[in-house]
Amino acid sequence: MRNAVLAGLLVALFVSASAFAQQERDWDAVELTIHHVAGDIYYLEGVGGNIGLSVGEDGIVMIDDQFAPLTERIVAAITELNDGEIRFLINTHVHPDHTGGNENLGKMGIAILANDRVRVRMVEEMRPEGGFPVLTFSDTTTVYLNGEEVYVFTVPPAHTDGDSFIHFRGADVLHLGDVFRTNNFPYIDISRGGTLRGTLEALGMAIGMSSPETLIIPGHGTLSMREDVIEFRDMTLVVAERVEKLVREGATLEEVLAAGTTADYEDRWGDPERFLRGLYVEVGGQ
Repeated sequence: MRNAVLAGLLVALFVSASAFAQQERDWDAVELTIHHVAGDIYYLEGVGGNIGLSVGEDGIVMIDDQFAPLTERIVAAITELNDGEIRFLINTHVHPDHTGGNENLGKMGIAILANDRVRVRMVEEMRPEGGFPVLTFSDTTTVYLNGEEVYVFTVPPAHTDGDSFIHFRGADVLHLGDVFRTNNFPYIDISRGGTLRGTLEALGMAIGMSSPETLIIPGHGTLSMREDVIEFRDMTLVVAERVEKLVREGATLEEVLAAGTTADYEDRWGDPERFLRGLYVEVGGQ
């Protein structure tokens, strides 16, 4: 019960902080950039998670949508790329920097798809109902559009308990949501059901289904390949083993944070504190 209450408080704080940050940001100053990946696949970089796009004569499949104040500009940027109808929006997970535009896009009549747990979390967090997924799945679903097979599948609880990967099979492009990122350490959101074990399993799934030529869109950061995911997975495993050893020896959270377990990775992935806090709990710290 105590852990459930704590998790609920963490979620409330996260949502409140996100709302405050949105109020404070100068949205007109945000730069939106569309990058070509392969074939008819693109991704849009802005603030928040990378937006994946499959475009063509049949319309557009959109992966995630960043924040509500950016919706109009994001749609305009997509229209410049292709003026077809946005047919489907797929959420990789529940976090507001990936689903903040859901309500706006839902009002436009765009069908929103996500894992069952994403909708459950949105209801629990009292998000606007107009932004809820209208189509959900527990395992897999596939969208056939523009001659592309957009295969969406659930992975073990990793970043959250509702994570999905998307494989554009024709172009051989993977969108991994926030389970994989190139500009910071993993974020295991324990308050929303994320786990270390699931993170490692999900990264292993991505590695196993990728070839050396597969292109990979991270939740945050730059276009990557299989070897980048391997590097990220291996780093996660090494740091987890270091933290687990310290916890077995009785280290407190403060001692783990000060132990330098990520010192050899920080030039690559930045500030490790959020990652280490999650790991500490996951490996049995009290």
